[in-house]
Amino acid sequence: MTKGSSSSSGSGSNSTSGGYTVTSSGTNSQGNHYCSRDYGTSASNSNSYHYSNSDGSYYYSNPNGSTYYNNGNGGSTHTPGGK
Repeated sequence: MTKGSSSSSGSGSNSTSGGYTVTSSGTNSQGNHYCSRDYGTSASNSNSYHYSNSDGSYYYSNPNGSTYYNNGNGGSTHTPGGK
C-alpha cells in the first residue's frame, strides 16, 4: 500500500455533499489521487478517506469503520467495521 509523497495539488477548501464534508482532496506528485471526508460524530470513523494510485491500486477507509484495499491486480482485502 503506497500512498506516495505528501506534496500535492488540490483543494484544501471544504465542500458539503451527501451527508459528508470533503476536507481535503487532490493529486500528489506521483499521480495518486486522495480524498478525505468528514462524516460527523455519528459515524464510527468520522474522518474517512480514500486514495487511488497510478498503478491501479486503491484504498478506502469508510465511515462505518471498515476498510477495503485492492492491489490493482485482482487481489483485495476487506476489514469489516461497525460500532
